[in-house]
Amino acid sequence: MAKVTIETIKKLREHTGAGVMEAKKALEESGGDEKKAVKLINKHGLVKAEKRAEREVPEGVIASYVHHGGKIATLLELKCETDFVARTEEFEHLSRELAMQVASMDPKNVDALLSQEYIRDPSKTIKELIAETVGKTGEKIEVKRFVRFELGEK
Repeated sequence: MAKVTIETIKKLREHTGAGVMEAKKALEESGGDEKKAVKLINKHGLVKAEKRAEREVPEGVIASYVHHGGKIATLLELKCETDFVARTEEFEHLSRELAMQVASMDPKNVDALLSQEYIRDPSKTIKELIAETVGKTGEKIEVKRFVRFELGEK
């Protein structure tokens, strides 16, 4: 078992956004294996997301993305529990990534979007990407709706 050091905890926190104790616990459970620790933290994020499933999401943002050349554009409504979280860097980053995902992969509805592989990391789905942000922010996050425009579409 590899020794859990402050440096490995810090590295894991930077990578996942997890708290100090959560990062330490994940490293201890994984025997110091950072990849396994990341998986444990992500799994914990999914559990947090499931626990928050019934909460209301009255706040959020409308994100936009215009693809290079201006021929494809998307608008996406991403909701959360508080205005505070809606203004965080993590939430804004997620909203941009989801808008770009819609432009790139053209899902037909929210359920189809959630089950897609994430274009930047095919090892995870969009649902898992959202769950990671839920784990970091501590709030329920929900894609309400989106629209995709493509020049020349009928």
